[in-house]
Amino acid sequence: MNEFIIVFRESLEACLIVGIIYLLLEKNNLKKEMKQLWLAVFSAIAASVVVAISLSYIKESIGNESISALFEGISMYITAGLLWYVIFWLSKHVSKKEGMEKKANQALSASGWGIFFLVFFAILREGFETALFLLGSFSMSGTFSYIGFVGGLILALLIGYGIVIQGRRVNLRLFFQGTTLMLAIFASGMVAFGTHEVEEFVVKGNHLEMVGLQEEKQITRVWDILKPTLELPKGANSILYSYNINNKNMYTHILHDKGRVGVFLKGFVGYNSNPNWAEVILWLLSLIFGLHMWQKFYFKKK
Repeated sequence: MNEFIIVFRESLEACLIVGIIYLLLEKNNLKKEMKQLWLAVFSAIAASVVVAISLSYIKESIGNESISALFEGISMYITAGLLWYVIFWLSKHVSKKEGMEKKANQALSASGWGIFFLVFFAILREGFETALFLLGSFSMSGTFSYIGFVGGLILALLIGYGIVIQGRRVNLRLFFQGTTLMLAIFASGMVAFGTHEVEEFVVKGNHLEMVGLQEEKQITRVWDILKPTLELPKGANSILYSYNINNKNMYTHILHDKGRVGVFLKGFVGYNSNPNWAEVILWLLSLIFGLHMWQKFYFKKK
């Protein structure tokens, strides 16, 4: 689900930009600038792949487990911030076709490689954000849906083609309203997961004294439920359990954060089977902030 939402949203923005500029170039029979357009598209896609590989390499090259957790936590906070930036600022402009046409016309009136740089950096921005968001989603859930990735890309291409090339009327605001709500929830989940990773850094790096604690058991939990067990609980339905997840030789409930359903909830909303208080409080505050901004933008009084 996360992969679908992220790729769909970012790809749709890129498709709209490219499509509208394409129409303007075609109407004015600007063949030179048309070549710049497609060169920019392919160059930006290639650059986005390089960015994605670089981000993944940086993450994997960190060997120390506690430092890796700290890097993960900081990345989650930064990514959540970027998500809010994208959701509540960029989408306001991208969802308006007139705004993109204005930018395109400004580039057309500029000399040289105005079209190339406009398209290249527009797509590269989307590519960078997509790579960062997908990396964060993978870190949270531990899984990656290729079906969601491809499905989101195909749907964005089809809608972009339908809106721009075929001139069909599609309510872009309604699309962005729905995906923005989902991403607002996703961002709060990233804040929660980032806080969990900071705890991992504190515990595994023996930095408990930094938060005034002496040992791990002093960290208070809001709840600690559905713990994996060596044996299937008496009277429990085996359908609700998975065995030997991550080679632990234990039974894990589907709603545990490593269970079949729990993994999805963890990746989408930051769910945790044993969160600390800071994790829950920051999750709640970030969710309230995200929902408030979403409501303020899409349901503001006219």
